[in-house]
Amino acid sequence: MEKANLDAIDLQLLSQLQVDASLTNQDLAARVHVSPPTCLRRVKRLRDAGLIERVIAVLSVDKLAEVAGYGLCALAEITLDHQDNQALEAFEQRVAREAAVQQCYRVSPGPDFCLVVQVAQMPDYLALAQRLFTADANVRNVKTFFSLKRSKFGARVALPL
Repeated sequence: MEKANLDAIDLQLLSQLQVDASLTNQDLAARVHVSPPTCLRRVKRLRDAGLIERVIAVLSVDKLAEVAGYGLCALAEITLDHQDNQALEAFEQRVAREAAVQQCYRVSPGPDFCLVVQVAQMPDYLALAQRLFTADANVRNVKTFFSLKRSKFGARVALPL
């Protein structure tokens, strides 16, 4: 779906779904002032076009701590020795296979990648670091920061409403 094919209603639907994807079709339709069948058809079209990648639940780290522990959130800056396209894509493919890597960004300037990693405890991070960074001869430098507290979390995309 090209940008030209997105109208104001589509943008409003996407905006509302970013805030609360658990809305019923009827509630979503009422919020954007369309009929429920129109809303259902449009949301399906947006999904089929790949504009809605997936629907997830954001869990409360603090409330789950009693059951699962806080875990360890790490932000890692990765610099590769070789930055040709093949090397960059190979690294991206390796981190994509790791469930503990929640986000991966190719960045510039500075490091080549920034990763957001969530593991249960430090030995799990060490094992991940050995798999991803130490075993790869192309990783030149790793600088990791450990989160003390998550004060904000979001995944909202700015839309031209």
